[in-house]
Amino acid sequence: MKIFSINPGHDGSIAGVDAKKQSLIFSYEAEKDSFPRNAPVNPDTLINAALWFDQLPDVLALSGWSTTGVDHITRSGAGYFGVGSGSEIVGKKSFFGKTLDYYSSTHERSHIWAAYAMSPFDQGEPCYVLVWEGALGDFYEIDSALNIHHLGRVMTNPGQKFSFLYALADPDFPQANGAIRKSDAGKLMAASALGNVTTVDAEAQDLISSLLCRTMSPDRLVKDDFKSSPFYNIGVGTQRFRDLAAKYSEAIFSTFHDFAKANLTKGFPLLISGGCGLNCDWNTRWHDSGLFRDVFIPPCTNDSGSAIGTAVDAMRHFTGRAKLDWTVYAGQSFCDDQCDMQDVTVSELNLREVASALNEGMVIGWAIGNCELGPRALGNRSILAAPFSIESRDRLNRLKGRAFDAPIAPVCLEEDVSTHFSWSGPSPYMLQFSNVTDPNLKAVTHLDGSARVQTITQDQNAMLYNLLREFKAISGTGVLCNTSLNFQGAGFINKTSDLYHYARSAGLDAVVAGISFYRL
Repeated sequence: MKIFSINPGHDGSIAGVDAKKQSLIFSYEAEKDSFPRNAPVNPDTLINAALWFDQLPDVLALSGWSTTGVDHITRSGAGYFGVGSGSEIVGKKSFFGKTLDYYSSTHERSHIWAAYAMSPFDQGEPCYVLVWEGALGDFYEIDSALNIHHLGRVMTNPGQKFSFLYALADPDFPQANGAIRKSDAGKLMAASALGNVTTVDAEAQDLISSLLCRTMSPDRLVKDDFKSSPFYNIGVGTQRFRDLAAKYSEAIFSTFHDFAKANLTKGFPLLISGGCGLNCDWNTRWHDSGLFRDVFIPPCTNDSGSAIGTAVDAMRHFTGRAKLDWTVYAGQSFCDDQCDMQDVTVSELNLREVASALNEGMVIGWAIGNCELGPRALGNRSILAAPFSIESRDRLNRLKGRAFDAPIAPVCLEEDVSTHFSWSGPSPYMLQFSNVTDPNLKAVTHLDGSARVQTITQDQNAMLYNLLREFKAISGTGVLCNTSLNFQGAGFINKTSDLYHYARSAGLDAVVAGISFYRL
């Protein structure tokens, strides 16, 4: 049984699942291949996904979606909310002249089943699930028979409320009453890392209390309503705002932590899904909380994993199985569209040569194999550089169009991670923080001493692992700077022509694509 699953909302994606093999065939995200960030499914994504099938699939699966706003009117499939009765639609659809099984379940369920299917725990082992994103802030339990039990809604719209604070303080927010920008959550996370929660005053605490009122809808979070606040347009680089951001972040996490401590008492593993699962500070605090036997966050924890989740929900319905064999490199394959590259020296890829160039200070685009799932560059669509100097960090931030002190993530040989960071074991998806313990790693050490480290093994990504080994042989350190290879505001680059154009416009020194090393 082959399942073709579509997530029609923002962070749109199409996934293919082989139910017989319980394997993920592919997951194509609409923003990849240099399309706009958070894009819905487009014709290119649909056509590329369909090419995987030599005949029509057996099951069409559709993730539910709704309009934004207070009412969340169903716009697609089973809609947005619900895990119980009425949260799935089962039937038949005629598709290109063939009658197929049709399955749709809610967006809420898509998050739950994506995290469950991709987690390392055996089917039948009970798990807790936290779904926190723009609209949902809920805990669940999945029992041994795959039943979902809703344990409680902790907060409405946690993602929207978190992002709004950045817009409130930003004088450049485009419209006083404009929609929240999806990039603001990450920017607020970075600002909060530079704040001091102990210096927050009464005015800040009053604002936090107002924003976190559980009955407040994001549609009523209008910037002009807070004109009297001292934090209105205060500036996102001010220390007072950073302190507020730190306290605000702590208040949101503490609300969920307190609920979990009181109600999730069985010690089951915790699965985290939803856009808030990209908040590395919160993920690290869940990991360190001691409330759960283990914590798992999939790399596509945001809506980019919803097509996978609905495919798994359909597989569960038709087969009773809800686990997947998957790889994080199941996205689009790189396309060599044979563009004309002027003033470029081309040689066959030699990892020792690339490692030497990195050690000499070159900044190199790296496009190998298939795109990663989710928004983090995990070694197949990356920009790489040596990790030793502040100048490397500043240069990377300039070419990415980011603030000069924005954090640059490190990628590290897993066997060496405890040599350089306060971490042991795997951290393959760049979703948690650790402290940097190696003073030589200046380019990847954030102002608060932390880093969002990714670990690599031979089995996980042989090419990047071997490059790190070569770099270690030359420099003595198996760590590199790793940031995403993309035009500003777009998903990962996936064509030679785009790669060449980006390298020229951004000022890269060289690029690796396929089996070739291009020096510019």
